[in-house]
Amino acid sequence: MGVVSTPLLDEARSIFTDLGYTVSNAGTELRAERKWRVVYVTASNPDETPEHGELRCFVTREDHASSLCDDLLARAPEYDWAVMGLTDTGGYQIHHPTISEGLPT
Repeated sequence: MGVVSTPLLDEARSIFTDLGYTVSNAGTELRAERKWRVVYVTASNPDETPEHGELRCFVTREDHASSLCDDLLARAPEYDWAVMGLTDTGGYQIHHPTISEGLPT
């Protein structure tokens, strides 16, 4: 797996907590739970596409989000995924394979 960026995971933990998720460490990634949903949160671009989980969120800086989406589309993992692009101003955009442009927050 690629290099884990602790600041990315720290920002993702804060965002998911603010959204009402219970967040815990799951090895080199996070596990965010809310109601029936369990979302595995991975920082940046993994060398190998994780195989477990039904919902995944890949976290990167906004300027890398499009290329990460393209990479994931080419890998075609068999789970629902999104990319969270973190901005320099503390915000984020969600990129999903069925959405042509990121959703601002």
